[in-house]
Amino acid sequence: PDLLPACNGEITTMSFLQDVVDILLQYVAKSFDRSTKVIDFHYPNELLQEYNWELADQPQTLEEILLNCRTTLKYAIKTGHPRYFNQLSTGLDMVGLAADWLTSAANTNMFTYEIAPVFVLLEYVTLRKMREMVGWPGGCGDGIFSPGGAISNMYAMLIARFKMFPEVKEKGMAAIPRLVAFTSEHSHFSVKKGAAALGIGTDSVILIRCDERGKMIPSDLERRILEAKQKGFVPFLVSATAGTTVYGAFDPLIAIADICKKYKIWMHVDGAWGGGLLMSRKHKWKLNGVERANSVTWNPHKMMGVPLQCSALLVREEGLMQSCNQMHASYLFQQDKHYDLSYDTGDKALQCGRHVDVFKLWLMWRAKGTTGFEAQIDKCLELAEYLYNKIKNREGYEMVFDGKPQHTNVCFWYIPPSLRSMEDNEEKTSRLMKVAPVIKARMMEYGTTMVSYQPLGDKVNFFRMVISNPAATHQDIDFLIDEIERLGQDL
Repeated sequence: PDLLPACNGEITTMSFLQDVVDILLQYVAKSFDRSTKVIDFHYPNELLQEYNWELADQPQTLEEILLNCRTTLKYAIKTGHPRYFNQLSTGLDMVGLAADWLTSAANTNMFTYEIAPVFVLLEYVTLRKMREMVGWPGGCGDGIFSPGGAISNMYAMLIARFKMFPEVKEKGMAAIPRLVAFTSEHSHFSVKKGAAALGIGTDSVILIRCDERGKMIPSDLERRILEAKQKGFVPFLVSATAGTTVYGAFDPLIAIADICKKYKIWMHVDGAWGGGLLMSRKHKWKLNGVERANSVTWNPHKMMGVPLQCSALLVREEGLMQSCNQMHASYLFQQDKHYDLSYDTGDKALQCGRHVDVFKLWLMWRAKGTTGFEAQIDKCLELAEYLYNKIKNREGYEMVFDGKPQHTNVCFWYIPPSLRSMEDNEEKTSRLMKVAPVIKARMMEYGTTMVSYQPLGDKVNFFRMVISNPAATHQDIDFLIDEIERLGQDL
């Protein structure tokens, strides 16, 4: 009750916020301290019982509120820790953090220039710059920051469907033929999720075979398109992946673009994970052909280390998002305002309320320049290559696929000593299946590091190491390998 807007609340408020900032700064310093745990793991029921998390009728004191802040951070996963390798989004950028604090203080909504003037302009500038980097002439086209790659991919489906059948907006799916979309068997589950949400149905997403490195096979794509057409279905979208989730594979975009052109199908590139490579002169060839796409998903919160969430959908044709999504709500988008209405971008989004995600990216870009992003991305790829070279011939390790990784995904099995002399049979496979989950559980109990594992197709559980935190070093990679061996020796 003593905080602003209370009368004379300034002093109390300033000292409270100062205390909060002190807690945050301690946490930030700890995040980069290798002697601290990445995670202080407790089972859910333990954590529920250890503290009182319940909401009460009576207010708590500010001391208790500060304690709540400390407790919450005590059990938070330190995603900025140099030894946290669990997700595609890691690291903690200081300028990005500052931008996030500023965004929260400004606390506005992205729908109109009227209430978010600077943010709306920065979104315009930043999206245009990103489209230039994709290779569209003069950065032409359109785009939006959305709540994550899954939603960006769904926008692409929505717009592709509208482009082919504009009547679907009013009349719904019943008014149009049966649509089918195509994506690789290694693509992100969000393509199917979008099809389910848009009423297209998951059965209408046809999965295209991949080669042993996880890249879509263009001849299989063409075969499946022809097959679908023969059945009377209408192919409306191909979603190619630039940087698959598990293998980090880049689909052959030029060949896919040729097929999309031949059959007049919308080409979407899901570069949520690999899009950041466009910042790197050394690595952007992996996305050759992306400039021929109709739409591109690119998540700066992954490879570029922008704080969550920051995901862009870029569209080559201008005006399409607007006609697809606008509803002309007259209490927001009045047509008789005194400024250029093209800056009221809210009606081209599916959301009404939309968080300001652009400021983090824009401020970081100002602070680093394109060359700064390039250096941190190149460093992460170099670390992945270092890991690959270290384990490819090391006893007890087996690579999931041959050859140098294209992205920072390094996929491998750790084979404990007890399994090394066994011949390949069902018993060995079923024992190997259990190795990664046990090592991962022990990692979390000790709190030393975190790395992800999963099965894929006919391959049993393997580790998927990903690097997107520029704070990581060669020593952290060495540490991870030693840790896997320490925790898996006896299995």
